[in-house]
Amino acid sequence: MFAEHLQPFGKTSGVKAGKMKKPLVIVGNGPLTRDLSSEIDSADYVLRFNEPRESIGMSGSKTDLLMLATSSKQMQQWLKYPTFLNSAIFRNAQELLFAFHPAIIRQFHHRPNFLSRWLKGRRADWTTKAIEVLGAQGKEIRIMPPQFYLGVCEELGITADKMAELFPSTGFFGIWYMLRNFPQSQWNIRICGFSWQGWKHHDWSAERQWIEEKIKSGMITPLI
Repeated sequence: MFAEHLQPFGKTSGVKAGKMKKPLVIVGNGPLTRDLSSEIDSADYVLRFNEPRESIGMSGSKTDLLMLATSSKQMQQWLKYPTFLNSAIFRNAQELLFAFHPAIIRQFHHRPNFLSRWLKGRRADWTTKAIEVLGAQGKEIRIMPPQFYLGVCEELGITADKMAELFPSTGFFGIWYMLRNFPQSQWNIRICGFSWQGWKHHDWSAERQWIEEKIKSGMITPLI
């Protein structure tokens, strides 16, 4: 199944006053200082991103929502080779969420040059192929509406003239979305595995500052 316009997830409701907050863990792909598998797998809700490359085996495998970037070279590899589809994280994912709407990719994301497209089969947008291949695995697929992306850019101070140069990271996008859809009164939102460094086209400084403000306000708690 595939739905382009997102509705609040069902687990955000039904918590009565006086009950303990339910644990929600947002798992980044950066290094972890210890094995967090037990805490993560026992959470009521777990969000992950793409495919982890560090601290393998230290973050459990429970996955309620897997957020993916369909504009990446990595997506091309996932669609070509079965390793990703056979991973525990993908198999356990209850839903897939594509971070970047095709309209956003078309308007702002970089397009591979001619040689990359011709020799390596690169393309800017793998959304349609991803729906075909990943949907065939029985996964429900959702796509972030374009206005959500624009909202995230506004949060980070990425103005219209910079949107073809700076892009919110998938991890930041996911944290923003969870805070928007899982009320603080009902959920204890914790994050781990975020280093806020990497690709030069993400505004890591702005993302880190935004997250630190949310931690200070008590909206997010680091899981360390």
